Amino acid sequence: MGRILAVIKKEFLQLMRDRLTLGITFMLPLFQLILFGYAIQTDVKHIPTAVFDQSLSAESRDLLDSFSASGYFDINYAATGYSDLTKLIDSGAAKAGIIFPADFAQNLRSGESAQVQVIVDASDNMVANSALSIANSIGLLKSQNILVQKAHIQSLPYDIRVRPWYNPDGVTAYYMVPAILGIIVTMTMVMLTSMGIVRERERGTLEQLMVTPMRSYELMLGKVVPYIALGYVQITVALLVGVLLFQVPIRGSLLQLYLLTLFFITASLGMGIYISNIAKTQMQATQMSFMVLLPSIMLSGFMFPREAMPKIIQYIGNLIPLTYYLTIIRGIVLKGIGFSYLVSQVAALLVFSIIMMTLAILKFKKKVA
Repeated sequence: MGRILAVIKKEFLQLMRDRLTLGITFMLPLFQLILFGYAIQTDVKHIPTAVFDQSLSAESRDLLDSFSASGYFDINYAATGYSDLTKLIDSGAAKAGIIFPADFAQNLRSGESAQVQVIVDASDNMVANSALSIANSIGLLKSQNILVQKAHIQSLPYDIRVRPWYNPDGVTAYYMVPAILGIIVTMTMVMLTSMGIVRERERGTLEQLMVTPMRSYELMLGKVVPYIALGYVQITVALLVGVLLFQVPIRGSLLQLYLLTLFFITASLGMGIYISNIAKTQMQATQMSFMVLLPSIMLSGFMFPREAMPKIIQYIGNLIPLTYYLTIIRGIVLKGIGFSYLVSQVAALLVFSIIMMTLAILKFKKKVA
């Protein structure tokens, strides 16, 4: 135990002298949370829209008011013709275009179907999906209102009431900020530890540790503990920013969140230490770290729903610790659930931590020999 404490003390002193590492540890969570928290918004509003109204009737203006009142369409341009509207969309000035035919009001008054064409710039898929969904919803609601008025019906035949739980207002920050916290921990834990042993090897200090009577697992534990402390510092900073700046509610137990986060930190540290035992230079360690980071962003459910991925990609995502931690942190923060609902995720992280730490120790033994 005394030897492990000596290594822990050495690592803390080394970290305190490394101002760049301290700056990354404290400033990276703050910077990334603010940047991504505001930038990543899946609910796209205020889409710049051009209108070519050939009807120029009260009916077309009423429907346009519905588009504008939704908050998703900003009627910024009045096109004088179809070619003018096309130019606005081609140039990127408008992302959507609404075209009313000349007989729009006449068809509506006579009870026929009054067509409206909505053109969407689908080069930006997220904007296109949002625009198409809202445009269809507006058309459906207006049609229902007209049918009810004409038939003098007091209520619609079907009364389907949707009740969204946990995030009823659909605030993107509530969903994304906890996930960004997981990305930050993955990035810093893997990158810092992966470069730790490599840096010591390049400086020649690793050989000094090898000649001591210290065992491989004692050295690994001594190097891991300070980074666990740094991981908790990052999590605390990130949670404070999420609550104070983005008003993210924490409905579950903070104590459980901190306890279960330990398994995720150790899993990330295990990957970092294993990389540090493979890489020969800090450049190689950095490149290998990004090979871990990019799949974590793409396949864990951080940005894209895993349910929409092919089965083989989902299986690959099951090999990423962040996949399980996102379920843990979103479950505790947004749903308020406890450990009994998260046993499988914790078990997966525990198994992953044991495997990676064991591989790292065995790999280090080979290098010592």
